[in-house]
Amino acid sequence: MDSVAVIPKYNLNEEQEKKLILREYRALLRVLKPKLKPGDKELLRRAFEMSADAHKTMRRKSGEPYILHPLAVARICVEEIGLGVRSTICSLLHDTVEDTDVTLEDIEREFGTEIARIVDGLTKISNIIDVNASAQAENFKKILLTLTDDPRVILIKLADRLHNMRTLDSMKREKQLKIASETVYVYAPLSHRMGLYTIKTELEDLAMKYLEPEAYREIARKLAETKRERSRYINEFIKPIKEKLDKTGYEFDIHGRPKSIHSIWNKMKKKGVAFEEVYDLFAIRVILNIPLEQEKEGCWKVYSVITDEYTPSPERLRDWLSNPKSNGYEALHTTVMGPQGKWVEVQVRTRRMNEIAEKGLAAHWKYKEGTADESRFDKWFQQIREVLNTQDSDSIDFLHDFKTSFLAEEIYVYTPKGDVKMLPINSTALDFAFAIHSAVGSKCIGAKINHKLVPISHKLRSGDQVEIITSAKQKPNEDWLNIVVTAKAKSKIKDALKEEKRKVADEGKYVLQRKMEHMGAAFNQHNVDILASFYKLQSPLDLYYQISVKTIDLKELSEFHVLGDKLEPPKPAKPEIKHDPVHSLPNKKDAELIIFGESSDKIVYTLANCCKPIPGDDVFGFVSTGKGLTIHRTNCPNATRLLSNYGHRVVKTKWAKNKEISFLTGLKIVGLDDVGVIHKITNLISGEMKININAMTIEAREGLFHGNIRVYVHDKEELDELVNRLKKLPGIETVDRYDTEQL
Repeated sequence: MDSVAVIPKYNLNEEQEKKLILREYRALLRVLKPKLKPGDKELLRRAFEMSADAHKTMRRKSGEPYILHPLAVARICVEEIGLGVRSTICSLLHDTVEDTDVTLEDIEREFGTEIARIVDGLTKISNIIDVNASAQAENFKKILLTLTDDPRVILIKLADRLHNMRTLDSMKREKQLKIASETVYVYAPLSHRMGLYTIKTELEDLAMKYLEPEAYREIARKLAETKRERSRYINEFIKPIKEKLDKTGYEFDIHGRPKSIHSIWNKMKKKGVAFEEVYDLFAIRVILNIPLEQEKEGCWKVYSVITDEYTPSPERLRDWLSNPKSNGYEALHTTVMGPQGKWVEVQVRTRRMNEIAEKGLAAHWKYKEGTADESRFDKWFQQIREVLNTQDSDSIDFLHDFKTSFLAEEIYVYTPKGDVKMLPINSTALDFAFAIHSAVGSKCIGAKINHKLVPISHKLRSGDQVEIITSAKQKPNEDWLNIVVTAKAKSKIKDALKEEKRKVADEGKYVLQRKMEHMGAAFNQHNVDILASFYKLQSPLDLYYQISVKTIDLKELSEFHVLGDKLEPPKPAKPEIKHDPVHSLPNKKDAELIIFGESSDKIVYTLANCCKPIPGDDVFGFVSTGKGLTIHRTNCPNATRLLSNYGHRVVKTKWAKNKEISFLTGLKIVGLDDVGVIHKITNLISGEMKININAMTIEAREGLFHGNIRVYVHDKEELDELVNRLKKLPGIETVDRYDTEQL
């Protein structure tokens, strides 16, 4: 664990600080000891001194000396990711080029080109500028290009991000939201893809601590409360298995471990269940210590011992022994019915597989000081390189495509000849066609899956055998972009559509040229740009295309003036100024709804439809183009995407106390269909709590009723009180606030 985070930030004098820094440096050397070769210690000392000297005047937000951060990152690289000496040197130097006077040339002179190249990669990643979203995503492309050159770059970056997340407490709230969102959106999936499960779960848990503080604390509290009975249950479950395994003569370790807070919360949301109903709060893990050639046989033997004792759920068997995941993960997972009628997940793996599961890519790679084994990762990097090299689309699209295409779980499908292709989950027959060859994709009209005819939009499942059917008459269309998930297919379809658009646009170009020459204006770049911006179009190509398909008929051309041979657009009429009566803030004293930091008086805003915030909710303001300021809840389904992609547009917001205005929100109520239950509900809402009901629908079926009630509340306190009182009514099972549905 990170030993820096717990240092109190104010009461150390210079002498104590020096001692602390040296203690951390020595601790780093201790964990590196088994990997040190002659001369390494000297190199490490030079890197440490260079970094300490470069950062000597700098402090972290918590007040501690900055050098403690590179030291902590280096230690995570060694202890938790399993990297070696060269990566440690890079970790120590990872912030120097960006933050201090040290240059890349200095590093190259001192440590050679390989280390300079990795530090350069790390510098590029850190430079995610907040100018606009595409600059952020642009930089993400750079990260990926560097990653495909040398994966150590991304591993050190993940260590850096993990340490930042562990010490996020001293940051401002909006910075915490932005960093946590970016972590969930990009870095947690990336660490999962690198096979670093422990780091992935810690990143998700830490991000949740800032994005969903209440839910996080609640689950952590319940986990702590149920720890004893869980341990008791795990021991009861393990006992008979242990006895049987002892007889096999295998050397093994068997233990239970709790699931992460984030994954428990995900399950609660997905299945709509309470904490008490999440059955697999923990997993049992069996780790065998046996030679490589006996691994498969040994794991299946253990599986049969477990399933002799407890009945397995047939659809919950996952065999990653025969087909490891592309991040190298190998194991057998099964879910069995344990004592007291509880389902329990059991994972079987060997010591070697366990190291790969914990240390992921690094264990897989086993760096021989810079040389890497051939592995599945190489295929993955190859695919990324291919897409990056052809990628010219909008960077935000690219980031989204990258997430769905490269950070998703994979499925394995077969060609008619039995070759295996790896595709992201949710891929369709059309994705598979493009994976074979872009020419096959462009002509695809359908597919045969396991010898049955299916449409191109058919979703593939692992193990399918796919034969693509093509036709020379077929060509890609816009709808195809909604069918595919792989980045390769998307970029090839976009290219084909652009080509098609160009052909259609030629006709429009000819029409425009004739009209302009007829008016006496020159057909040149300047005039065409003026017209394109007049019609609010992105480019001349869009203008020609719209003319060609007759969306624009150019009748406004008659309003233009021609000066010499230049076009002058007509003067716009003065716009009417409209005020939004409810949501503008009159003045500081009786500001109606929201105070933004130290803001001035009139601020017009709208409440986001996707999450319907009400006063008291944890919120942030988002400056959207065209709509001005929109207020979202921090746990809104769109929040992580907005915060991580457009951090610069986020405005700090908090609620002002106001009891004059009510907000519409919705509740879903489920309970037993009993006589008078509706009367009890309406009596509580309107009669006792004097809350206005806007609409109400109740459906009863099979002894249960499902009610949707829309009410006007003043703030979250009032809503929480209403929810708590409704839950106490006899026969009421659950009361939930609408989250994403339109009210």
